[in-house]
Amino acid sequence: MFETRKKTAAAWFKSLRDDICAEFEALEREAPADLFPGEAGTFVFEPWERKVENGGGGTGGMLRGRFFEKCGVHISVVKGEFEGEMRERVPGAKDDPRFWAAGISLIAHLHNPHVPCVHFNTRYIVTTQDWFGGGGDLTPTQAKDRVQTSPDAIAFHAGMKAACDAHEVADYEAFKKGCDDYFHLHHRDEARGVGGIFYDRFNSGDWDADFAFTQDVGRHFKDTYAAITRGRMNEPWTELDREEQLIQRGRYVEFNLLWDRGTTFGLKTGGNIKTILSSMPPVVKWP
Repeated sequence: MFETRKKTAAAWFKSLRDDICAEFEALEREAPADLFPGEAGTFVFEPWERKVENGGGGTGGMLRGRFFEKCGVHISVVKGEFEGEMRERVPGAKDDPRFWAAGISLIAHLHNPHVPCVHFNTRYIVTTQDWFGGGGDLTPTQAKDRVQTSPDAIAFHAGMKAACDAHEVADYEAFKKGCDDYFHLHHRDEARGVGGIFYDRFNSGDWDADFAFTQDVGRHFKDTYAAITRGRMNEPWTELDREEQLIQRGRYVEFNLLWDRGTTFGLKTGGNIKTILSSMPPVVKWP
């Protein structure tokens, strides 16, 4: 049972990666030349393997272009054994430490301060139990956009709600709250961005329904974020806008290094450091 599920989920993550990369490269080409001079960038893919025999690996995809300042879209299929505290924390690992995990993760930082940063990931994990997790969240870098009433926030939440509303197993309000609770900088007592949805250890008892929902999260994310970027890519910006962007990026770094469970999971299970830390912005400031 698990083997068929593993193959199906891993194939979907790769297919979604290809669709998202094609969409982002289209955005690179469409960006106006007066604001974004130079050649449009394309993704460069680099395979990697875990430093564990038969531990699997993945492919890191990086785009450094004229519109996307730094964008990583990565897929992985890994397996191994949990050690130490991870055996106690991960469901099913206490009985048997072996695990298998596949997923897609994405982070995009834009040159234009008016186009919001975005994060997305979905994953499927198997121990003696199995579950899905993931979601997407939007992080505008300008104060006027970091409110729930901003057009970008409204559009992004509408996209995530549509993905949930199409599936009886999904609970939009719970997942929205999960995102707000998770992407919170506790040391500053502030939100990282304007939210989205986040779900983890998700197993309704109907694998096909859970998988269908996870697929729709990916599709709606791609379409919603592409629409937001197309709506804002023509906006000019000032040095003050850029300064605010770089300072806000500092909050992003703080969250990923202090609070993000995905970063911890990747580092503690022998993941690829280059892809794990690719979420770091290319330029950032702490005033």
